[in-house]
Amino acid sequence: MRAGTLLSAVTLAAVMATAAEAQVSVKLGILNDRSGVYSDIGGEGSVVAARMAVEDARAQKIIGDDIKVDIVAADHQNKPDIGANIARQWYDQEGVDVILDVPTSSVALAISQITREKNKIFMNSGAATSDLTGAQCSPNTVHWAYDTVQLANVTGGAMVKQGGNTWFFLTADYAFGHALERDTAAVVTKAGGKVLGSVKTPFPSTDFSSFLLQAQASKAKVIGLANAGGDTVNSIKQAAEFGITQGGQSLAGMLVFVNDVKALGLKTAQGLVFSETFYWDENEQTRAWSKRMGERLNNRMPNMTNAGVYGSVLHYLKAVAAEKSKDAGKVMARMKATPTDDILFGKGSIREDGRKIHDAFLLEVKKPEESKGEWDVAKILAKVPADQVWRPLDQGGCPLVKKT
Repeated sequence: MRAGTLLSAVTLAAVMATAAEAQVSVKLGILNDRSGVYSDIGGEGSVVAARMAVEDARAQKIIGDDIKVDIVAADHQNKPDIGANIARQWYDQEGVDVILDVPTSSVALAISQITREKNKIFMNSGAATSDLTGAQCSPNTVHWAYDTVQLANVTGGAMVKQGGNTWFFLTADYAFGHALERDTAAVVTKAGGKVLGSVKTPFPSTDFSSFLLQAQASKAKVIGLANAGGDTVNSIKQAAEFGITQGGQSLAGMLVFVNDVKALGLKTAQGLVFSETFYWDENEQTRAWSKRMGERLNNRMPNMTNAGVYGSVLHYLKAVAAEKSKDAGKVMARMKATPTDDILFGKGSIREDGRKIHDAFLLEVKKPEESKGEWDVAKILAKVPADQVWRPLDQGGCPLVKKT
Protein backbone atom coordinates (compact mmCIF):
# COMPACT_ATOMS: atom_id res chain seq x y z
CA MET A 1 0.00 0.00 0.00
CA ARG A 2 1.37 3.39 -0.97
CA ALA A 3 1.98 5.98 1.72
CA GLY A 4 -0.73 8.31 0.34
CA THR A 5 -3.31 5.52 0.30
CA LEU A 6 -2.37 4.50 3.84
CA LEU A 7 -2.68 8.09 5.02
CA SER A 8 -6.09 8.42 3.39
CA ALA A 9 -7.27 5.21 5.05
CA VAL A 10 -6.06 6.39 8.44
CA THR A 11 -7.70 9.78 7.91
CA LEU A 12 -11.00 8.18 6.87
CA ALA A 13 -10.92 5.90 9.90
CA ALA A 14 -10.30 8.88 12.17
CA VAL A 15 -13.18 10.81 10.61
CA MET A 16 -15.52 7.84 11.00
CA ALA A 17 -14.46 7.37 14.62
CA THR A 18 -15.03 11.05 15.33
CA ALA A 19 -18.48 10.91 13.73
CA ALA A 20 -19.37 7.85 15.77
CA GLU A 21 -18.24 9.56 18.94
CA ALA A 22 -20.19 12.71 18.04
CA GLN A 23 -23.51 10.89 17.71
CA VAL A 24 -25.51 10.80 20.93
CA SER A 25 -28.11 8.07 21.30
CA VAL A 26 -30.74 8.59 24.00
CA LYS A 27 -33.57 6.33 25.09
CA LEU A 28 -36.67 7.69 26.78
CA GLY A 29 -38.93 5.48 28.90
CA ILE A 30 -42.59 6.46 29.43
CA LEU A 31 -43.67 4.67 32.59
CA ASN A 32 -47.30 5.06 33.64
CA ASP A 33 -50.70 3.46 34.15
CA ARG A 34 -51.83 2.08 30.80
CA SER A 35 -54.74 -0.08 31.94
CA GLY A 36 -56.14 1.15 35.26
CA VAL A 37 -57.67 4.06 37.12
CA TYR A 38 -55.10 6.60 35.86
CA SER A 39 -54.78 5.38 32.27
CA ASP A 40 -56.80 8.31 30.87
CA ILE A 41 -54.51 10.78 32.65
CA GLY A 42 -51.25 9.57 31.13
CA GLY A 43 -51.38 6.26 29.32
CA GLU A 44 -50.90 6.35 25.57
CA GLY A 45 -51.43 10.11 25.60
CA SER A 46 -48.06 10.64 27.25
CA VAL A 47 -46.35 8.36 24.71
CA VAL A 48 -47.86 10.40 21.88
CA ALA A 49 -46.76 13.63 23.59
CA ALA A 50 -43.18 12.36 23.82
CA ARG A 51 -43.14 11.40 20.14
CA MET A 52 -44.48 14.84 19.21
CA ALA A 53 -41.75 16.50 21.25
CA VAL A 54 -39.06 14.55 19.39
CA GLU A 55 -40.66 15.37 16.04
CA ASP A 56 -40.88 19.07 16.92
CA ALA A 57 -37.31 19.12 18.23
CA ARG A 58 -36.16 17.90 14.81
CA ALA A 59 -38.48 20.19 12.87
CA GLN A 60 -37.28 23.20 14.88
CA LYS A 61 -33.66 22.07 14.44
CA ILE A 62 -33.18 21.81 18.21
CA ILE A 63 -31.61 18.43 17.49
CA GLY A 64 -30.08 17.10 14.30
CA ASP A 65 -29.04 13.75 12.89
CA ASP A 66 -26.24 13.60 15.46
CA ILE A 67 -28.82 12.84 18.17
CA LYS A 68 -30.75 9.57 17.95
CA VAL A 69 -33.87 9.18 20.10
CA ASP A 70 -35.75 5.97 20.94
CA ILE A 71 -38.92 5.74 23.03
CA VAL A 72 -40.17 2.76 25.02
CA ALA A 73 -43.25 2.48 27.25
CA ALA A 74 -44.51 0.23 30.04
CA ASP A 75 -47.41 -0.13 32.49
CA HIS A 76 -46.51 0.12 36.20
CA GLN A 77 -50.10 -0.78 37.19
CA ASN A 78 -49.92 1.82 40.00
CA LYS A 79 -47.75 -0.56 42.05
CA PRO A 80 -44.37 0.61 43.43
CA ASP A 81 -42.77 -2.85 43.22
CA ILE A 82 -43.71 -3.30 39.57
CA GLY A 83 -42.60 0.22 38.71
CA ALA A 84 -39.29 -0.26 40.52
CA ASN A 85 -38.59 -3.55 38.73
CA ILE A 86 -39.28 -1.99 35.33
CA ALA A 87 -37.04 1.00 36.13
CA ARG A 88 -34.13 -1.23 37.19
CA GLN A 89 -34.47 -3.38 34.08
CA TRP A 90 -34.64 -0.30 31.87
CA TYR A 91 -31.59 1.29 33.46
CA ASP A 92 -29.48 -1.85 33.88
CA GLN A 93 -30.32 -3.88 30.77
CA GLU A 94 -32.13 -1.76 28.18
CA GLY A 95 -30.09 1.43 28.13
CA VAL A 96 -32.87 3.83 29.14
CA ASP A 97 -31.48 7.26 30.03
CA VAL A 98 -34.61 9.11 31.15
CA ILE A 99 -37.87 7.95 32.74
CA LEU A 100 -40.88 10.21 32.21
CA ASP A 101 -44.47 10.71 33.38
CA VAL A 102 -44.98 8.18 36.28
CA PRO A 103 -48.33 8.99 37.87
CA THR A 104 -49.02 7.48 41.32
CA SER A 105 -46.87 9.18 43.92
CA SER A 106 -45.75 6.01 45.69
CA VAL A 107 -44.34 4.71 42.39
CA ALA A 108 -42.76 8.08 41.57
CA LEU A 109 -40.95 8.28 44.91
CA ALA A 110 -39.50 4.81 44.32
CA ILE A 111 -38.40 5.69 40.77
CA SER A 112 -36.78 8.90 41.99
CA GLN A 113 -34.61 6.97 44.44
CA ILE A 114 -33.61 4.32 41.88
CA THR A 115 -32.79 7.02 39.32
CA ARG A 116 -30.46 8.68 41.81
CA GLU A 117 -28.73 5.36 42.54
CA LYS A 118 -28.20 4.71 38.82
CA ASN A 119 -27.26 8.34 38.05
CA LYS A 120 -29.89 8.66 35.32
CA ILE A 121 -32.63 11.30 34.90
CA PHE A 122 -36.25 11.25 36.07
CA MET A 123 -38.66 13.87 34.70
CA ASN A 124 -42.01 13.49 36.39
CA SER A 125 -45.24 15.03 35.17
CA GLY A 126 -47.80 12.47 36.36
CA ALA A 127 -47.35 12.26 40.14
CA ALA A 128 -48.49 14.99 42.51
CA THR A 129 -46.67 14.62 45.82
CA SER A 130 -44.65 17.71 46.69
CA ASP A 131 -42.24 15.44 48.57
CA LEU A 132 -40.49 14.83 45.23
CA THR A 133 -38.99 18.30 45.60
CA GLY A 134 -39.20 18.41 49.39
CA ALA A 135 -37.65 16.06 51.92
CA GLN A 136 -37.20 13.35 49.26
CA CYS A 137 -35.75 15.59 46.55
CA SER A 138 -33.00 14.30 44.28
CA PRO A 139 -30.37 15.95 42.06
CA ASN A 140 -31.56 13.59 39.30
CA THR A 141 -35.29 14.45 39.44
CA VAL A 142 -37.32 17.25 37.84
CA HIS A 143 -40.98 17.65 38.83
CA TRP A 144 -42.63 19.29 35.83
CA ALA A 145 -46.38 19.83 35.57
CA TYR A 146 -48.09 20.20 38.96
CA ASP A 147 -47.91 19.14 42.62
CA THR A 148 -49.97 19.01 45.80
CA VAL A 149 -48.80 22.44 46.99
CA GLN A 150 -49.90 24.06 43.71
CA LEU A 151 -53.28 22.30 43.86
CA ALA A 152 -53.75 23.34 47.48
CA ASN A 153 -52.76 26.96 46.89
CA VAL A 154 -54.88 27.48 43.78
CA THR A 155 -58.00 25.36 44.36
CA GLY A 156 -57.96 25.28 48.17
CA GLY A 157 -57.16 28.97 48.41
CA ALA A 158 -60.01 29.87 46.05
CA MET A 159 -62.55 27.79 47.96
CA VAL A 160 -61.64 29.41 51.28
CA LYS A 161 -61.92 32.90 49.75
CA GLN A 162 -65.42 31.96 48.59
CA GLY A 163 -66.43 31.22 52.19
CA GLY A 164 -65.54 27.54 52.40
CA ASN A 165 -63.87 27.75 55.80
CA THR A 166 -64.70 24.29 57.16
CA TRP A 167 -63.43 21.16 55.41
CA PHE A 168 -63.73 17.37 55.49
CA PHE A 169 -61.43 15.26 53.31
CA LEU A 170 -61.95 12.04 51.37
CA THR A 171 -58.34 10.96 50.98
CA ALA A 172 -56.87 8.22 48.78
CA ASP A 173 -54.89 6.09 51.20
CA TYR A 174 -51.39 6.33 49.76
CA ALA A 175 -48.59 8.88 49.37
CA PHE A 176 -50.42 11.17 46.93
CA GLY A 177 -53.64 11.45 48.93
CA HIS A 178 -51.80 11.99 52.20
CA ALA A 179 -49.64 14.75 50.69
CA LEU A 180 -52.63 16.46 49.07
CA GLU A 181 -54.66 16.46 52.29
CA ARG A 182 -51.63 17.72 54.25
CA ASP A 183 -50.85 20.57 51.85
CA THR A 184 -54.48 21.62 51.42
CA ALA A 185 -55.16 21.53 55.16
CA ALA A 186 -52.17 23.84 55.65
CA VAL A 187 -53.64 26.36 53.19
CA VAL A 188 -57.09 26.16 54.82
CA THR A 189 -55.83 26.66 58.37
CA LYS A 190 -53.43 29.45 57.36
CA ALA A 191 -56.41 31.28 55.85
CA GLY A 192 -58.34 30.96 59.12
CA GLY A 193 -60.38 27.89 58.16
CA LYS A 194 -60.76 24.61 60.04
CA VAL A 195 -60.49 20.94 59.10
CA LEU A 196 -63.33 19.05 60.78
CA GLY A 197 -62.10 15.60 59.84
CA SER A 198 -61.03 13.18 57.12
CA VAL A 199 -61.44 9.59 56.07
CA LYS A 200 -58.91 7.44 54.22
CA THR A 201 -60.35 5.59 51.23
CA PRO A 202 -58.88 2.44 49.62
CA PHE A 203 -57.00 2.99 46.37
CA PRO A 204 -58.47 2.40 43.88
CA SER A 205 -62.11 2.28 44.92
CA THR A 206 -65.50 2.13 43.24
CA ASP A 207 -67.78 2.58 46.27
CA PHE A 208 -67.50 5.86 48.19
CA SER A 209 -70.98 5.79 49.73
CA SER A 210 -69.97 5.24 53.38
CA PHE A 211 -67.19 7.83 53.14
CA LEU A 212 -69.49 10.42 51.58
CA LEU A 213 -72.06 9.84 54.34
CA GLN A 214 -69.35 10.61 56.92
CA ALA A 215 -68.45 13.77 55.05
CA GLN A 216 -72.11 14.76 54.84
CA ALA A 217 -72.60 14.17 58.56
CA SER A 218 -69.61 16.39 59.37
CA LYS A 219 -71.60 19.39 58.06
CA ALA A 220 -68.34 20.82 56.65
CA LYS A 221 -68.95 23.48 54.04
CA VAL A 222 -66.39 21.88 51.72
CA ILE A 223 -65.72 18.21 51.04
CA GLY A 224 -62.17 18.01 49.72
CA LEU A 225 -61.56 15.14 47.32
CA ALA A 226 -57.90 14.25 47.82
CA ASN A 227 -57.99 11.65 45.05
CA ALA A 228 -57.67 11.54 41.27
CA GLY A 229 -58.70 9.87 38.03
CA GLY A 230 -61.39 7.23 38.26
CA ASP A 231 -61.63 7.70 42.03
CA THR A 232 -62.52 11.37 41.59
CA VAL A 233 -65.07 10.59 38.90
CA ASN A 234 -66.73 7.91 41.03
CA SER A 235 -66.82 10.02 44.20
CA ILE A 236 -68.36 13.02 42.40
CA LYS A 237 -70.99 10.85 40.69
CA GLN A 238 -71.94 9.24 43.99
CA ALA A 239 -72.00 12.60 45.77
CA ALA A 240 -74.56 13.74 43.18
CA GLU A 241 -76.68 10.65 43.90
CA PHE A 242 -76.68 11.55 47.61
CA GLY A 243 -77.68 15.14 46.83
CA ILE A 244 -74.70 16.49 48.74
CA THR A 245 -74.29 19.73 46.80
CA GLN A 246 -78.06 20.28 46.79
CA GLY A 247 -77.84 20.07 50.57
CA GLY A 248 -75.52 23.07 50.67
CA GLN A 249 -72.09 21.44 50.84
CA SER A 250 -69.50 22.10 48.12
CA LEU A 251 -67.17 19.59 46.49
CA ALA A 252 -63.54 20.59 45.95
CA GLY A 253 -61.94 18.38 43.32
CA MET A 254 -58.35 18.85 44.42
CA LEU A 255 -56.94 17.07 41.36
CA VAL A 256 -59.26 17.16 38.36
CA PHE A 257 -58.30 16.72 34.70
CA VAL A 258 -60.29 17.67 31.61
CA ASN A 259 -60.64 13.93 30.97
CA ASP A 260 -62.46 13.58 34.31
CA VAL A 261 -64.84 16.42 33.48
CA LYS A 262 -65.60 14.81 30.13
CA ALA A 263 -66.28 11.48 31.85
CA LEU A 264 -68.57 13.11 34.42
CA GLY A 265 -70.49 15.20 31.90
CA LEU A 266 -71.21 18.90 32.33
CA LYS A 267 -74.59 18.32 33.95
CA THR A 268 -72.96 16.47 36.86
CA ALA A 269 -69.72 18.48 37.05
CA GLN A 270 -71.01 22.03 36.34
CA GLY A 271 -69.67 24.63 38.75
CA LEU A 272 -66.80 22.44 39.97
CA VAL A 273 -63.69 24.56 40.57
CA PHE A 274 -60.28 23.01 39.89
CA SER A 275 -56.71 23.86 38.94
CA GLU A 276 -54.49 22.87 36.03
CA THR A 277 -51.17 24.24 34.85
CA PHE A 278 -52.09 23.67 31.19
CA TYR A 279 -55.48 24.04 29.55
CA TRP A 280 -55.88 23.04 25.94
CA ASP A 281 -58.16 25.97 25.08
CA GLU A 282 -56.02 28.77 26.54
CA ASN A 283 -54.91 30.34 23.25
CA GLU A 284 -54.35 29.68 19.53
CA GLN A 285 -51.03 27.89 20.12
CA THR A 286 -52.38 25.51 22.76
CA ARG A 287 -55.45 24.80 20.62
CA ALA A 288 -53.33 24.02 17.55
CA TRP A 289 -51.02 21.71 19.48
CA SER A 290 -53.94 20.00 21.21
CA LYS A 291 -55.71 19.45 17.89
CA ARG A 292 -52.57 17.78 16.49
CA MET A 293 -52.41 15.50 19.49
CA GLY A 294 -56.14 14.85 19.51
CA GLU A 295 -55.97 13.62 15.94
CA ARG A 296 -53.68 10.84 17.17
CA LEU A 297 -55.88 10.00 20.18
CA ASN A 298 -59.35 9.62 18.70
CA ASN A 299 -60.03 13.34 19.20
CA ARG A 300 -59.25 13.26 22.92
CA MET A 301 -57.83 16.53 24.19
CA PRO A 302 -54.56 16.44 26.18
CA ASN A 303 -54.24 17.35 29.84
CA MET A 304 -51.44 18.87 31.93
CA THR A 305 -49.73 15.49 32.40
CA ASN A 306 -49.45 14.97 28.64
CA ALA A 307 -48.32 18.58 28.22
CA GLY A 308 -45.73 18.03 30.94
CA VAL A 309 -44.25 15.07 29.07
CA TYR A 310 -44.04 17.12 25.88
CA GLY A 311 -42.40 20.10 27.61
CA SER A 312 -39.95 18.02 29.62
CA VAL A 313 -38.80 15.98 26.60
CA LEU A 314 -38.27 19.16 24.59
CA HIS A 315 -36.25 20.80 27.37
CA TYR A 316 -34.18 17.64 27.89
CA LEU A 317 -33.32 17.41 24.19
CA LYS A 318 -32.29 21.09 24.16
CA ALA A 319 -29.86 20.34 26.98
CA VAL A 320 -28.47 17.20 25.29
CA ALA A 321 -27.91 19.17 22.08
CA ALA A 322 -26.19 22.01 23.95
CA GLU A 323 -23.91 19.64 25.86
CA LYS A 324 -23.43 17.21 22.95
CA SER A 325 -23.73 14.59 25.66
CA LYS A 326 -26.30 12.62 27.63
CA ASP A 327 -24.20 12.64 30.81
CA ALA A 328 -26.78 12.99 33.59
CA GLY A 329 -24.84 15.54 35.63
CA LYS A 330 -24.07 17.79 32.68
CA VAL A 331 -27.59 17.60 31.23
CA MET A 332 -29.29 18.28 34.59
CA ALA A 333 -27.02 21.27 35.20
CA ARG A 334 -27.81 22.62 31.74
CA MET A 335 -31.57 22.14 32.20
CA LYS A 336 -31.54 24.02 35.51
CA ALA A 337 -29.36 26.80 34.09
CA THR A 338 -31.55 27.28 31.00
CA PRO A 339 -34.91 29.08 31.33
CA THR A 340 -37.84 26.97 30.15
CA ASP A 341 -40.00 28.32 27.35
CA ASP A 342 -42.50 26.31 25.34
CA ILE A 343 -45.90 26.92 23.76
CA LEU A 344 -47.76 24.96 26.46
CA PHE A 345 -46.47 26.34 29.77
CA GLY A 346 -44.83 29.58 28.68
CA LYS A 347 -41.76 30.98 30.36
CA GLY A 348 -40.43 29.31 33.50
CA SER A 349 -37.42 27.74 35.15
CA ILE A 350 -36.24 24.68 37.07
CA ARG A 351 -35.18 25.36 40.64
CA GLU A 352 -32.32 23.66 42.44
CA ASP A 353 -34.81 21.41 44.28
CA GLY A 354 -36.02 20.13 40.87
CA ARG A 355 -39.34 21.99 40.92
CA LYS A 356 -40.36 23.33 37.48
CA ILE A 357 -41.86 26.80 37.94
CA HIS A 358 -44.66 28.26 35.79
CA ASP A 359 -48.09 29.87 36.13
CA ALA A 360 -51.28 27.92 36.92
CA PHE A 361 -54.98 28.26 36.11
CA LEU A 362 -58.07 28.34 38.27
CA LEU A 363 -60.86 26.78 36.19
CA GLU A 364 -64.58 26.25 36.56
CA VAL A 365 -66.62 23.58 34.78
CA LYS A 366 -69.10 25.14 32.38
CA LYS A 367 -72.85 24.69 32.46
CA PRO A 368 -74.12 22.53 29.57
CA GLU A 369 -75.65 25.55 27.84
CA GLU A 370 -72.31 27.41 27.97
CA SER A 371 -70.35 24.74 26.11
CA LYS A 372 -69.67 25.25 22.41
CA GLY A 373 -68.09 21.88 21.68
CA GLU A 374 -67.35 18.38 22.90
CA TRP A 375 -64.20 19.40 24.81
CA ASP A 376 -65.29 22.94 25.69
CA VAL A 377 -65.69 21.92 29.33
CA ALA A 378 -64.22 24.75 31.42
CA LYS A 379 -63.67 28.47 31.64
CA ILE A 380 -60.55 30.11 33.01
CA LEU A 381 -61.39 32.10 36.13
CA ALA A 382 -57.83 33.27 36.75
CA LYS A 383 -54.25 32.77 35.66
CA VAL A 384 -52.30 32.61 38.89
CA PRO A 385 -48.69 33.90 38.76
CA ALA A 386 -45.96 31.39 39.55
CA ASP A 387 -44.85 33.22 42.70
CA GLN A 388 -48.31 32.58 44.20
CA VAL A 389 -48.49 28.97 43.13
CA TRP A 390 -45.49 26.98 44.33
CA ARG A 391 -43.95 26.31 47.74
CA PRO A 392 -41.12 28.74 48.54
CA LEU A 393 -37.73 27.19 47.87
CA ASP A 394 -36.60 27.41 51.48
CA GLN A 395 -39.72 25.76 52.95
CA GLY A 396 -39.66 22.30 51.39
CA GLY A 397 -36.89 20.71 53.42
CA CYS A 398 -34.91 19.72 50.32
CA PRO A 399 -31.29 18.98 51.30
CA LEU A 400 -30.07 20.27 47.90
CA VAL A 401 -31.14 23.82 48.65
CA LYS A 402 -28.28 25.99 49.80
CA LYS A 403 -29.02 27.71 53.10
CA THR A 404 -28.48 31.43 53.21
